[in-house]
Amino acid sequence: MHFLFASDSFKGSLSSLQTAELLQDAAEKIFPGCSCRSIPVADGGEGTLDAILSACNGNRISLSVQGPLGTPQKAAYGVISDRQAIIEMAAASGLPLVPESMRNPLLTSSYGTGQLIADAVCRGYTEISVAVGGSATNDGGMGCMRALGIRFLDANGYELNGTGEDLEKVAFIDRSSLLPGIESVSFHILCDVTNPLCGKNGATLVYGKQKGASPDILSRLEKGMCHYRDLLKSEYAIDPDQLPGAGAAGGLGCALMLFLNGEMCPGIEKVLELIHFDTLLEQTDLVITGEGRTDAQSCHGKVMSGIGRHCLAKAVPVIALSGSLGEGAELLYEQGIDSICTCIDAPMSLEEAMYNVNFLYTQAALRMFRMLRTGMQLSASGSVANRSTV
Repeated sequence: MHFLFASDSFKGSLSSLQTAELLQDAAEKIFPGCSCRSIPVADGGEGTLDAILSACNGNRISLSVQGPLGTPQKAAYGVISDRQAIIEMAAASGLPLVPESMRNPLLTSSYGTGQLIADAVCRGYTEISVAVGGSATNDGGMGCMRALGIRFLDANGYELNGTGEDLEKVAFIDRSSLLPGIESVSFHILCDVTNPLCGKNGATLVYGKQKGASPDILSRLEKGMCHYRDLLKSEYAIDPDQLPGAGAAGGLGCALMLFLNGEMCPGIEKVLELIHFDTLLEQTDLVITGEGRTDAQSCHGKVMSGIGRHCLAKAVPVIALSGSLGEGAELLYEQGIDSICTCIDAPMSLEEAMYNVNFLYTQAALRMFRMLRTGMQLSASGSVANRSTV
């Protein structure tokens, strides 16, 4: 048997690499002598950089940037060829970089992400992919663009810092000092959402609360984002609310598309392309994927739906082993996933499940591989009555 393990991380518990190690141990117990290969995967959120660099044997470039609150922060981006660079927004402007007690998207900026982009451009990389998940910001991408030379001015001509509270203040946009050479760079925005910039499904009202915004702050940010949208609309004759993904990462998706002509790409599709996933399937009998929680959202630009579609196209069976299941998980069967197993084996709290995740995942993997072995024995015998005793 030739297995390929390609699971997303289980947020807060198991990394993609750890799931692969546990799966290999379980597979070798049930299928001695089997072939196991593993690749970390992600959908444009946290872990995307690690997944791509691991699969492509890429390198990291580290530098000091401004964190979401403007304090110095060590961050890195990846390179996988002499022209390709991979930037993960979360590395410089991610929510985990802000202590929970200090989270307020009025005050955070994506400036550090812009510093990573600027460094990559100055080093001569001409194809830059930006993974925009996991942000701490709701600044419309102004901070990032400011690091690249674009100036956002208030009604009196003073330059703004580019934080969330500046959305309501910006009156003019000056592109005259845009970083030289950046207009010849191709940008790919790796994203797993299609939210518009404003409105009930927009950047602020959907994601602002998890970034620390109170109801009053949400109201102020949304008002500011609508003002910013109207300014962009008059400058570019494009309505950002009609651009799927414009609301990603607090509006960074919009800024990358409008200011840098970035192309919005489903994160999982770009990751699978970069790691040559379809080629790996050519010598694979079964793929095992999974994630922390599987539900209807898993069907929309997430790891499991992308894996399922590619496996379906190549007629390679795929089983999912997930932490837990929610409403709509069965919709993945329409996207190439053949079966879904869960780690939870008894009523328990989330805290208990996460504390015992290694044991629960290992036991679930053993059950899954035993069931697979039983199915293979039934298939070989051609009859339930004639199968050999396991």
